[in-house]
Amino acid sequence: MRSEHDIDDSASLLEQVNQALQNATPLRIQGANSKAFLGRIVAGEVLDTRSHRGIVSYDPTELVITARCGTPLAELAEVLDAAQQMLPCEPPSFGDGATVGGMIASGLSGPRRPWSGSVRDFVLGTRVITGHGKHLRFGGEVMKNVAGYDLSRLMAGSYGSLGVITEVSLKVLPKPRQALSISLEMDSDRALLRLAEWGQQPLPISAACHDGQRLHLRLEGGEGSVAAAHDRLGGELLDASYWEDLNEHRLSFFDEDQALWRLSVPHSTPRLSLPGGQLLDWGGAQRWLKSDAEAMFIRSIVEEVGGHVTCYTHGLIDSPFQPLPDALIRYHRNLKLQLDPRGIFNPGRLYAEL
Repeated sequence: MRSEHDIDDSASLLEQVNQALQNATPLRIQGANSKAFLGRIVAGEVLDTRSHRGIVSYDPTELVITARCGTPLAELAEVLDAAQQMLPCEPPSFGDGATVGGMIASGLSGPRRPWSGSVRDFVLGTRVITGHGKHLRFGGEVMKNVAGYDLSRLMAGSYGSLGVITEVSLKVLPKPRQALSISLEMDSDRALLRLAEWGQQPLPISAACHDGQRLHLRLEGGEGSVAAAHDRLGGELLDASYWEDLNEHRLSFFDEDQALWRLSVPHSTPRLSLPGGQLLDWGGAQRWLKSDAEAMFIRSIVEEVGGHVTCYTHGLIDSPFQPLPDALIRYHRNLKLQLDPRGIFNPGRLYAEL
């Protein structure tokens, strides 16, 4: 499991953080920078985590793997694949060299998310360099050791604003014994109704996406249950590569020369009346919108159904993430003050107030 590339460079990262604290220098934390298009622009001295890499421990029988932040996601996946295991939340890479630290910091999950859980759900423990210049450990490497568990999970989706994640322990699961992808011709309204119906039944669905004309499904589980579901649902066979192309935004939908928006809505929400093309992912709970409409207009429509919006086109608007109510911003600000009192970690990446 160990390789010649495994390096514990935490002392160097800690030294750079302490130097930044002494000089009140903002730090722009990054690995491969594959998620740089998400969030606000950050000015600061680059803290590159890729020198701190490698699998720290992995026992397939315990279903837990611990890796350093600069470990390439591809390397993590390769190690798990050799043991017929996986990280069920299917985090996207969005480019070569994406790292484990970036996966946690962005908190992004793939097509299996509604059926398996998010990145945050699989975080058991972390090591973090805080804004006090300390290298601390939170949580543990087994499910029963949950001291500090919630603080570790707070790091997921924090975009580096709370500290430098140096190490993470993750729960993993065995790969399904059988997987089959199918495609059914139906409009989006009917697809949403059928998905709501199927969600109440013991069908082995692990991904569902509607592209405007067809509903694509992935079935995973035992051979018998997958075969029985296929017999019941019918449909044409679909190449399994579709899900990775969807996850990595390689489908032709994402090539359109319009701004890209991510809409998070209740899964049973009817197709929204918005200009531009829509792709319904996560069984309808996540929707991708290609549109030149104004941000305020898009957000007003989505907020009416209880959802929120993220802009995936870098630099298009000043607040790519959904603006928060004053009360929530205060909670975020107080949390950052506790972990990063000098405000040096990725200042403004999430919101201008942070």
